[in-house]
Amino acid sequence: MFANAALVLGLAATVASHCTRPQLVEAVDSYLATQTSGKTAAFKARFDNSTWLGYYENAKKIDVDTGILNKPLAITHNRSLYDTTSCATYTEVIVNSTTDPYVIGTQLRFANHKINKVDMIVTKPGDWLFNITGYAYWVTQENWGTIPEEQRDTRDTIKKAADAYCDLFNNPNVTVPWGKPCVRLEGGLYGDPGPNGTCAGGVPSGVPLRNRRYVIDETVGAVDVMLDFGNSGWPDSHEFRIENGKIRYVHTMTHCGIPNCGLRFQRFD
Repeated sequence: MFANAALVLGLAATVASHCTRPQLVEAVDSYLATQTSGKTAAFKARFDNSTWLGYYENAKKIDVDTGILNKPLAITHNRSLYDTTSCATYTEVIVNSTTDPYVIGTQLRFANHKINKVDMIVTKPGDWLFNITGYAYWVTQENWGTIPEEQRDTRDTIKKAADAYCDLFNNPNVTVPWGKPCVRLEGGLYGDPGPNGTCAGGVPSGVPLRNRRYVIDETVGAVDVMLDFGNSGWPDSHEFRIENGKIRYVHTMTHCGIPNCGLRFQRFD
């Protein structure tokens, strides 16, 4: 029985491992080409049907042929994280359009060298603090470049920094490794980019951030966390840039389902 258990664990490890950065880059390139063209056939050919977990938009499992990928979008910005440990990627996509703007966060997960889950947060006008002009401008002002290998934080350090931030929403006693400066881009609203900028102000309390899904890329000190925000369970993405163990940048996007999440005041997160 123990031998069989060991065999099963070994097979599971084989399924989840052995991805390379070039393989992940190629898959993301295919995803971006699909979103630009609106033609999904080549992308779907990369799916691993034997381990398929599903295609999700804003936490709802749907048929890929009914989703946003079937709509050609003129992508004006994209930036990706490549997680060769978990065999996963995260891509931030901006469609800076005056008539049909979007900010989209997409996690791809892999098994057997193929995609076995697509998980997307799709935001547009009406979602939390959505402002395409602000979002598209501020992303170009930030440095998410490669960190020299000798200066990189460990995977554990990066994840713990993100978790501390997320835990703070439901536990005010958590110590968060704030960088100085720390700047948050939230739907289009930007914090203070000056030398004293902080992300510590205005964090709510009693707001659990559940069902966290991580993509970590040590080469750029970054992690994306997709999650269910608060008791309403709004689909949400929080992406962090960590430098020397401290949070430097935060990008958030939240799909509400109702205009501005039904709130008249600003939510700082």
